[in-house]
Amino acid sequence: MDKVNPKKRKNSFPCLNETEFFKFPPVSNASPEGIVGIEGNLSPGMLISAYKQGIFPWYSKGEPIMWWSPNPRMVLFPENVHISKSMKRIFARGNFTFTIDNNFNEVIGLCGSISRKDEDGTWITSEMKDAYINLHELGWGHSLEVWEDNELVGGLYGLSIGSVFFGESMFSRRTNASKAAFIVLAQTLGKLGFSMIDCQLYTSHLESLGAEKIDRKVYLELLNKGLEAETYRGNWYNMLE
Repeated sequence: MDKVNPKKRKNSFPCLNETEFFKFPPVSNASPEGIVGIEGNLSPGMLISAYKQGIFPWYSKGEPIMWWSPNPRMVLFPENVHISKSMKRIFARGNFTFTIDNNFNEVIGLCGSISRKDEDGTWITSEMKDAYINLHELGWGHSLEVWEDNELVGGLYGLSIGSVFFGESMFSRRTNASKAAFIVLAQTLGKLGFSMIDCQLYTSHLESLGAEKIDRKVYLELLNKGLEAETYRGNWYNMLE
């Protein structure tokens, strides 16, 4: 398939700063798996351009960058987050405490090194880490940390653009720590008026928390509407106060 031939894509992506925009091929032309294009770079403008068009990078070490827009799309509407009885008991016990943007670098590092059910963390390459740490330093990337006895035991990270949070990955060193992170994130974003958390691909873990599959066309309509809202840029360290 020509649109996923790396030899024909290798030099088609310029490095962009966060104020520049790159127009990707239409997602309607994606491969059946959802691949929109290959190769390129993870510069700030390229990544932000991709997310604004419903596209995200996903590839493994040694492979070219692959840009995806799967159909259907997994999303969570913050008001639909599901808190099971067992999770309510965990919150009531108060063993976990939570922070936002307290340690983005360690969170993304642990997301890339700790294996999880339904998800392989090996796709978070050193290049990916550097790119998202850069976006965090520019005020686009955010992390939520879960602590127990002053130890980082869970967390997640993603990007915020408009009223949409684009979730990238999560990790857990304690049972239910990543679930707690996701629930606290959804509740916090809901209070701030966020319209959607983009979860990208289906996992049973996300489904148990209230995420659902929607058609890509519907997703893009919701995304475009969400991009009309103002972006919460900068450090979110006081977001839970």
